[in-house]
Amino acid sequence: MSDKASQKLTFTEKFGYSLGDGSANFVFQVLLWYQQPYFIEVFGLGPTVLFWLLLGGRLYDAITDPAMGIISDRTKTRWGQFRPWILWSAIPFAGVFWLTFTKPDLGPVGLTAYAIIAYLILMSVYTMNNVPYAALAGVMSSDPDERTSIQQYRFFTAMAASFVVQTFTIPWVAKFGQGDDAKGWSITIGIFAAISFLFFLGTFATTRERVPVGKSAPVKDDMRDLRQNRPWLILFGVTLFIFITLSFRGGPMYYFMAQYMDSDTLVNFVAKFGFVASPDGNISFGQKILDTIGLLVQPDRSNGSSVAIGVFGMAGNIVTLIGVAFSKKIVHAFGKKNMFVVCLAGTTIVTASIFVVGPYDVTTLFILSLLWPATYGPTIPVLWVMIADTADFSEWKTGRRATGFVFAGIVFALKAGLALGGAFSAKIMQWHGYESGAANTDAAQFAIRISATIYSAVPLGIAVLLLLVYPIGKNLNAQMVEQLKIRRENASD
Repeated sequence: MSDKASQKLTFTEKFGYSLGDGSANFVFQVLLWYQQPYFIEVFGLGPTVLFWLLLGGRLYDAITDPAMGIISDRTKTRWGQFRPWILWSAIPFAGVFWLTFTKPDLGPVGLTAYAIIAYLILMSVYTMNNVPYAALAGVMSSDPDERTSIQQYRFFTAMAASFVVQTFTIPWVAKFGQGDDAKGWSITIGIFAAISFLFFLGTFATTRERVPVGKSAPVKDDMRDLRQNRPWLILFGVTLFIFITLSFRGGPMYYFMAQYMDSDTLVNFVAKFGFVASPDGNISFGQKILDTIGLLVQPDRSNGSSVAIGVFGMAGNIVTLIGVAFSKKIVHAFGKKNMFVVCLAGTTIVTASIFVVGPYDVTTLFILSLLWPATYGPTIPVLWVMIADTADFSEWKTGRRATGFVFAGIVFALKAGLALGGAFSAKIMQWHGYESGAANTDAAQFAIRISATIYSAVPLGIAVLLLLVYPIGKNLNAQMVEQLKIRRENASD
């Protein structure tokens, strides 16, 4: 292996690469947490229409995701294979993101058609961008520690974007909309889309491809290699079930905060931290800043739940960022697989435990809301490092490498989980008695609670069981890296 392929990367390149996932996470986090309440409560789609929209989108992705992997693996430009796609997709990504969350003045049939078309195009440009982006990390360096470091930077920035989305989305919708949620959503997503575009330009400008990928094999060989790649198949399942949970939980947790928890108790809780204006309207300088960014409860408390959702999201994301920052140290101490199993099992337990929280138990909910990211956060970069390991495994076994195709399959699993979780979440809540716009009945509250907790915990438990049989441990990983290094050195002679 050449020094160029294994060299240490600079801070600028790692941070520049991370900006791309920050961009993608504006879309991903908005869909993860708000696709159900947005399309049902604001756009007016029924749960059944949303169900088929999300499932139909995954059938579409079953074609476009592997196709993008094949195309990117065979792209040849002076900028490399994967890097140019970040540039080419930047404008359509930002534009379609904004259009998807901008409600046009149409009737019910027109709105349904608009939602279907916009959503499918959004998923297309996401694929066009994210498949090559994910694969790019695998060819920036072949050094395992550098790959882990790249993913650490990547997910630190991704979690920063998540922090922005979960903290500011609902408060900004309320602030910019002033009672018109459709207007609030359009302005808020317009801001996110503009930031995404600039971040993609930063990624393209700062990154380079170094690891030689060799001659592309026939597509049928790529597909056969994946079918025979047991570690990849396991991680496909792990990714699918993790993202089913994340998406399944996102909408119900919004309703959990907005409709199940007592609004006055939530406001009294965030008041302890200075997020509530005094009844006479006098506010401090710090509160003026909070008011400017939509994080101050007004004297009439009309935006109390919105601000509380933002505060809880902000606190959880701070803990997540800490977990991502310490992920590399935990991996070095315990290994990737062991850390992943223990942390994900902890996340499963915390997810289910929230079921016992009563509508006035805000302190308990806050503690569990911090424990959840404390257990899940360290796993975030590790998953993607392990996926890169499966690309090495395939090359080690077959002598062929299809980095783009490997990551395309995982991106499909991610998006399938996103869709399946959102689709079934809406239907299961409806099945248990939740109806949009209806009175907040006991059945509706139970539907919210069980969907946000027990149902959401089940796919995570399945992911833990799959990880127990994942075969690449520390010793095998070291063996693969060393033997691939020798092969590449011999090939370059």
